[in-house]
Amino acid sequence: MANATVSFKPKQVVKRLLSPLPDRAREVMQMRFGLGKDVRMLTLDSIGQKYGITRERVRQIEAYSIESIRKSEEYRLEKAAFAELEELLYSLGGVIVEDDLLGHVSKDKSLRNHIHFLLAIGEPFKKLKEDDDFRHRWHVNEELAKSVENALKKLYDNLSTDDLLPESEVINKFLKHLEEVSEKYKNQEVIKRWLAISKRIGKNALGDWGSAKSSNIKNKGVRDYAFLVVRKHGSPIHFREVAKQIEKLFNKKAHTATTHNELIKDKRFVLVGRGLYALAEWGYMPGVVRDVIQAIIAKHGPMTKDEIVDKVMKERYVKENTVTVNLQNPKYFRRDGSGKYSVAAVVQ
Repeated sequence: MANATVSFKPKQVVKRLLSPLPDRAREVMQMRFGLGKDVRMLTLDSIGQKYGITRERVRQIEAYSIESIRKSEEYRLEKAAFAELEELLYSLGGVIVEDDLLGHVSKDKSLRNHIHFLLAIGEPFKKLKEDDDFRHRWHVNEELAKSVENALKKLYDNLSTDDLLPESEVINKFLKHLEEVSEKYKNQEVIKRWLAISKRIGKNALGDWGSAKSSNIKNKGVRDYAFLVVRKHGSPIHFREVAKQIEKLFNKKAHTATTHNELIKDKRFVLVGRGLYALAEWGYMPGVVRDVIQAIIAKHGPMTKDEIVDKVMKERYVKENTVTVNLQNPKYFRRDGSGKYSVAAVVQ
């Protein structure tokens, strides 16, 4: 695939930069960065085994080679290529995930390896290795990189495990922690690249953001997909439709019966009608109609049938007669002389 992002030819630039090195050093660098026909980037150990030397000796050869290239005339002559790469990195936000940066330049693995080599050689570029919080990333401004990382940590610290935010909201929250960063970087594309640096914050298939460890983001099965479907729908939905939407939105096979069983077992869902499910977070009372009636009476005290029906109908999609039949069961409810119902004193 042709390179369409930088004006220079990365493979030719790399070939010229490698030319001053001794044969073995040049071969080591080619294998280490995948610069030959084999685009695999070999480890220090595997290269050491090939030459019958220790991994530490390979590391020394690599360090020597980088230092030699930086001191060479060839390096000075390629100043324009490094300046263009530096400008590209700045245009992408000044700090960016390694895979995002290389992917922006080209989808071709070999060409990406050559750009990666230029980043490793170029003095303006600094790589920060992956850790528990962040992915491998490159920057050209240490102060900016620290500001972005601090803002990402603050954003994560203010997220609960169950938070699920639309992209616009998470961007606004992130921006509040970036007050000291230059306004020239504060556009949506750059902000999304910075968000991608964090390993603790993630985005699900529907574009909502939250804690990467949350099941709302890292979906593991039918239950998690169903939760996102019902949440996206915004109101009670039949389990058959939930199954259809899982297949449509996530391209995941969801059998109707399996979907129904998963919804029944998950406390995030409340059965509010015949096959209709809502989210518990919407405030629906859990349990069958009898449980709902008991909870309503416990909260409001004795009530008339009409008053109870009115409140139950806000919690469940059932017929009025279903409520009436439940109230007529003396095992659970009793009616006083004024026509008001209360919970039976003893439930066997």
